[in-house]
Amino acid sequence: MVTVSLCMIVKDEEETLGRCLSCLSDLVDEIIIVDTGSTDRTKKIAAEYTEKVYDFQWVDDFSAARNFAFSKASGDYIYSADADEILDEENRERFRVLKANMLPEVEIVQMYYTNQLKFRTVYNYDKEYRPKLFKRLRNFTWIDPVHETVRTAPVVFDSDIEIIHEQTENHAKRDLEALHRAAAGEGMLSKRLFDMYARELYLAGDKEDMGNAEAFFENMCNSGECSGEELKAALCIMARIERKLGNIPKFFKYAIKAVAAGGVSELCLELGDYYMELEDYEEASIWFYNAAYETESIFDAGSRGGKALRRMAECCRKLGAPEKAEHYEKSAGEWEENAAMT
Repeated sequence: MVTVSLCMIVKDEEETLGRCLSCLSDLVDEIIIVDTGSTDRTKKIAAEYTEKVYDFQWVDDFSAARNFAFSKASGDYIYSADADEILDEENRERFRVLKANMLPEVEIVQMYYTNQLKFRTVYNYDKEYRPKLFKRLRNFTWIDPVHETVRTAPVVFDSDIEIIHEQTENHAKRDLEALHRAAAGEGMLSKRLFDMYARELYLAGDKEDMGNAEAFFENMCNSGECSGEELKAALCIMARIERKLGNIPKFFKYAIKAVAAGGVSELCLELGDYYMELEDYEEASIWFYNAAYETESIFDAGSRGGKALRRMAECCRKLGAPEKAEHYEKSAGEWEENAAMT
């Protein structure tokens, strides 16, 4: 049977750490806890489960902290967990079966991450695969009978294990602050971080966050270095930023550019909301219709579903069309029901 090292980075997790470790302690062969500056009982709780508790000076870099934790591991595989994760008994048993039957060629195991919509997050779905278990030492092998080459893509296994993400608070503010710093420091972000920054800002950013992000996204819009999809995302975010900041001329400047670039549901929803505030319900309904039926979403699936349809219903009521309002309310409910089952 393979051995597994549990590696975690933590800070002020006294409320959830014990619950997490109690689920995992008998499933793994080694527990490594890296603390990045706790001021509560986190380290004392960790010490109840392992002697391998390390301090790591926080440098505004989650990857650096996780790499340090991984460097301390000695097991065949490394299980990366956060303190607000739980395995129930059914999934603990699935973990035991996986561990007992792990094929040696498997290098990454993905597990379902669930309960993501409990807090407003950057996710559109309540359940998705994430890589969670990693082979600590990778063996490179040759493939192909002729013109042979070394296999560089990892062997990934999609397991049936479901991790319950039982967070106690929304982490959006913390994540956005880290993304602000990364954008300001680097000037450019990887495609993955750019997508995450735009999505998090759209779904959870407040006025302060919008102000912090304005210069970065304006530069992305005007740099000429964005791909087509990135440019659409940046233009959509800029339109949202300027509307939230009350800069209406700049709001329309970027909204028009976004429409010219192809348009997205989120932008149509933004324009509809703008006209709703002006009580111009006919114009608002045009944009909500476009959000629901004529465009695709890039950040928030609800912008072309339940959200747009419910706003359409509200416009219909304001315009004295109750039957149409009922139709759109029903459509919104059906869309939301289908989305919940996805």
